[in-house]
Amino acid sequence: MFFQDRQDAGKKLALALEKYKKEDTVILGIPRGGVVVAAEVADYLGAPLDVIIPRKIGAPHNPEVAIGAVTQDGTIITDEAMVHLLGISSEQVQHLAAGVLAEISRRVGTYRKGRPGLDLRGKTVIVADDGIATGFTVQAALESVRRMNPRELVLAVPVAPPDTVRDLKNKVDNLVCLEMPELFYAVGQFYTDFEETPDSEVISLLSSSNTARASSRLST
Repeated sequence: MFFQDRQDAGKKLALALEKYKKEDTVILGIPRGGVVVAAEVADYLGAPLDVIIPRKIGAPHNPEVAIGAVTQDGTIITDEAMVHLLGISSEQVQHLAAGVLAEISRRVGTYRKGRPGLDLRGKTVIVADDGIATGFTVQAALESVRRMNPRELVLAVPVAPPDTVRDLKNKVDNLVCLEMPELFYAVGQFYTDFEETPDSEVISLLSSSNTARASSRLST
C-alpha cells in the first residue's frame, strides 16, 4: 500500500505540484474519489476547485464493455477497434453518448448546485484523479479541457501503471504521477482505505472550496 486514503494521497500529490502554487491555476477533480484528492491539491496551492466528468460509453448489449467515453461538453472519444469489432455504427455511438451525457449533466447540476463552471482560458489547469488504470476516460477529460484553451494542461495522479503514463504523456504539457508500479490490477490495491466517495462529500468539498475562495477575495 502506498496511501492511507485519498486525503493522504492528495496531500502527497500536492507537494509534488509545489511549482504551481503562485501561478494562475485551476484544479479539476474527476468524481467521485478524484475530487477528494483534488481538494487537497487545491487547498495546498490556494487554487479554485471544480469538476470534469468523463464517463465511459458502454456497448449496446453489454454496457460493461467500453466502446468510448464522453465528457460534460460533449467531447467524445471512441475505441475504434472495439467499435469495428462489434459492428457499431457512428449513429449508434452518438445515440449511446447522448444517454451518457444526460447522466453527466445531471451530476454536474448536483455537484455545482447552480454555480457556473470555471473559466479555463489562459489558466494552468491541473486535472486530478485518485489513480488511473487504462486511462481511457481520463483521455476524454483531457481532450475536453484542451478545447477550453488553457495555458498549460497538467495531469496529476497518485498512482498509475507505467504503460498508461506513457500513453497519456503526449496528451498533456506535464504529467505528475507519484507511483508507477509494474504489477497493477486496480487503483484500490494501493490504498489502505478506498471506500467509495459519496456524492454528498463531493458536493461538500466543492462548496467549501467555493466559499473559501469567496472569503479570500473579500478579505483582500
